Amino acid sequence: MAAIPATMRIIEISQSGGPDALKVAEQSVPHCEDADILIRVAAAGLNRGDILQRRGHYPSPPGAPPHPGLEVSGTVVAAGSLASSFAVGDRVCALLQGGGYSEYCAVNEGQVLPVPESLSFIEAAALPEAAFTVWSNLYKFAHLGRGESLLVHGGSSGIGSFAIQLANAMGSSVYATAGSDDKTRFCESLGAQAAFNYRTQDFVTEVKAATGNRGVDVILDMVGADYLERNLNALADEGRLVVIATQRGSKTQINLAQIMQRRLFVTGSLLRPRSVKFKRVIRDELLQHVWPLLRTKKITPVIDRTFDFVEAAAAHAYMESSAHKGKIVLALASA
Repeated sequence: MAAIPATMRIIEISQSGGPDALKVAEQSVPHCEDADILIRVAAAGLNRGDILQRRGHYPSPPGAPPHPGLEVSGTVVAAGSLASSFAVGDRVCALLQGGGYSEYCAVNEGQVLPVPESLSFIEAAALPEAAFTVWSNLYKFAHLGRGESLLVHGGSSGIGSFAIQLANAMGSSVYATAGSDDKTRFCESLGAQAAFNYRTQDFVTEVKAATGNRGVDVILDMVGADYLERNLNALADEGRLVVIATQRGSKTQINLAQIMQRRLFVTGSLLRPRSVKFKRVIRDELLQHVWPLLRTKKITPVIDRTFDFVEAAAAHAYMESSAHKGKIVLALASA
């Protein structure tokens, strides 16, 4: 194992703004706290949260690195005195509160997972944010069960593509929305029973037709405001709506009478500010329920495109174009 240098390259946000606000900079390699491991980063996954942070709308939580990056893969190069889950040289991927756009990162071992032998570092970098988000929201909060039905908005995204595969593997009937016919076909190739082009089709009408006018049991929504009423209409009685992002606004009106009459459940969550304790619980459940599906390739990370680490601005511009299907990943040349 190569010696750990004193400094490293990072991608910093020079000022709030467009993709060109991302610049290569240098800073000290982070120190390992007692329960931390230090990872030499091989690849970092891009997320919509990174875009929001760059625009000045989603700052790092207190104590987290100020530069973006919510998930990485790489090799363990050091561990704190209380960290015992991984050894130097292990291949790992990790969920971060920030700081993944860097050559090294330190993270509590409770947020770290082994990289399945069948996966590359590029594929592994696409896992943590999607896996933690999808599992916690669909199975901890919405209690999606075998035999139930799920509608995934943004089914061709990194989160969406993982949710479709996982729910299908766990025995649910899955439907999805996406922004083009090509993307709806992509969702169906991942296991969606049917997918609907939200630009040309009314997803409420399509869901009702596909479910015998019943509606779906659970909806995973990352759109927000103007989808709320339609989401409620697309739910079956006693259905559950989980909101994980508000790409088209966070304020709207809600019909409380419909919620009461049909016993609907509306919730939402943000993963980034949750405690290490909560994330450790999710990590352990992922190891038990999801990692075996990755090892047997019942779930496969979907990589749309890989950019070199120093091309972070171009990667952000590509994500904002919404042309991608699956995940966008930054690769470090030294990996």
